[in-house]
Amino acid sequence: MAGNLTEISDMVIAITGASRGIGAATARLLAGRGAAVVLGARSAGDMANVAAEIERDGGRVTTWPTDVRRRADLHGLVERATSEFGRLDVLVGNAGIGPISPMDDLRVDDWDAMIDVNLRGILNGIAAALPVFRAQQAGHFVNVASTAAYKTVPGQAVYAATKTAVRVLTDGLRQEVGPDIRVTLISPGFTDTDFVESVPDERQRKEMTASRERFAMPADAVARAIAYAIEQPAKVNVGELVLRSSSQP
Repeated sequence: MAGNLTEISDMVIAITGASRGIGAATARLLAGRGAAVVLGARSAGDMANVAAEIERDGGRVTTWPTDVRRRADLHGLVERATSEFGRLDVLVGNAGIGPISPMDDLRVDDWDAMIDVNLRGILNGIAAALPVFRAQQAGHFVNVASTAAYKTVPGQAVYAATKTAVRVLTDGLRQEVGPDIRVTLISPGFTDTDFVESVPDERQRKEMTASRERFAMPADAVARAIAYAIEQPAKVNVGELVLRSSSQP
């Protein structure tokens, strides 16, 4: 027997990109199951709104301004968890951006931004939380990638490259840190978030908006997948979950 499910209500969980979309949905779900959640995001106003909603529902929550490109911000997020709640059990590395465009557009600033947020942000989270997890002899990294880590399409080459890198990094981390520390990759398909609003090309943005309306899955579905990985028995590691709408090509 592998043991009983882990009680989410006993956990302290930090989430990056927690002001909207998947991050906000995950914060609401986990707080609703009794976890103490530590929200990190750049958008202070939206993050405060999520925190206020959780507090109104009786949840335990605190916030920390977090730009995942800044190593110090991730250290601050982890320190807020440990100082406020005494420990950190899970770090959900969810922050990500997707200003996708054809390579010929040479939007090199957008390329740099995707590398810094999508990949370097995960590394900064590992650097901040790993020493804490080692000291506790327990912890769980949950990194959010994308189905773009498995299949790319025209216009998404750089975005897909960053998500593929997160996939490889996450599996390498899993192999290095076990058995006391768990590592999970969550790869969602098209999700109903404001992701498409960052697409700079108007034609491509309209196409993706139409696709979102046709088959995007709700952010709550991704939140439930994250909860599933977290609640498994302590010695059970869900290495990878891929989920998409049943209508997504």
